[in-house]
Amino acid sequence: MTKPPCNSHLKVGREVIQYEAKGLLALTQEFENIDSFLSVNFQRSIEIIKSSEGRIIVSGMGKSGHIGRKIAATLASTGEPASFVHPGEASHGDLGMISQKDVVLALSNSGETAELADIIHYCSRFNIPLIAITSGKDSALSRAADACLLLPHSPEACEDIRAPTTSTTMTLAIGDALSVALLRDKGFKAENFKNFHPGGKLGAGLRKVRDVMNKGDKIPLALPETRITQIVKIIALNNYGCVAIVENNRLKGVITDGDIRRNISKDIHLKTAQDIMSQNPVYVTPDMLAADALAILNQRHITTLFVCEDKRPIGILHIHDFLELGVL
Repeated sequence: MTKPPCNSHLKVGREVIQYEAKGLLALTQEFENIDSFLSVNFQRSIEIIKSSEGRIIVSGMGKSGHIGRKIAATLASTGEPASFVHPGEASHGDLGMISQKDVVLALSNSGETAELADIIHYCSRFNIPLIAITSGKDSALSRAADACLLLPHSPEACEDIRAPTTSTTMTLAIGDALSVALLRDKGFKAENFKNFHPGGKLGAGLRKVRDVMNKGDKIPLALPETRITQIVKIIALNNYGCVAIVENNRLKGVITDGDIRRNISKDIHLKTAQDIMSQNPVYVTPDMLAADALAILNQRHITTLFVCEDKRPIGILHIHDFLELGVL
C-alpha cells in the first residue's frame, strides 16, 4: 500500500487547525455583541456561580466528559471549588455527591445525551442551578438550563464522520473563559495560584524571593572604608563573586570580581570599597515573585542580586539557586 505524501498530512493538519480557529473566531464574535444570546447567558452563568455557596459540579459524557474534567481542574486550580461527576456513575449513586448548594455545569454538544437525563432531573427536583454548554439550541439540556452557553454553529474539523473536534475546542475555550472571568472577578492573584500549584516549575516560579534567597551570614557585606585587599578576601570566601557595600545598614553599592579586575593597578591596595563600587545597584524585595527576580537577572545579564527591605540587605540570590529549584 502506497503511503500518502508527507505534504498531504501537513495539508490535513492545516485544515483541521483552520476549522477550529474559525470556531473560536465565531465564539469571539458572539462575545463582541453584549446582547447576544451567548453573552447574556455567559454573564448569567457568572452570577449563578458567584451566588452559589457550594461547588461547581462538571459533567459530560464521552469527549465532552474529557473536556469537562479539564474544565473542572482549571476551575479548581484558580480558586473555584469544582469536581467532575461522570453522568453514568451519577445514575448509580454519585448523584449523592451533588448538594443543593452546588451548581451543575453540564456539557453536551447535541444537548440530548441520554446519560445526562438523571442529572438534569435531579437538578430540577432539588432546585439546583444548571448551566449548559451545548450546540443544541432547542435540546432537552438547553431547555432545562438556568443559563445556556450556546455554541455557534461551526463545522467539525472531521466533517466526514463528524468526530468531536471544533465543538470540543469551543467548549474548552468557554470553560477557560468562565475560569478566568471568575478569578479576575474575585481578584485571584499569583500568590493564591501558588497555593494550588506547590510543585513543579510552575510552583517554583510562583514562590516569593524570600522563599528562595540565602540569608544570615551567607550575605557578603563590607563597609565603604574597607580596603580592596579585604574585599578580595571576602569575595574569595563566598560563591557569589560580589560584595554588598553598606552604610548605616543600608545598601550603598556593590563590588563584583569584575569591578576588581577592571580597577587593578599598582596602588589598588590603597583603595577602599567606595573608590570602585557600583553605586545605586539594582536589588529586589522579599515579596517579589522568584520568576520576576530571575527575569531581572536575565535582562541585566548578571548572576547575583541582593534582597533588601527598606534598602537593608536581608538576603542574596544567585542564578544557580533558580536552576536548582527549576525556575526557568
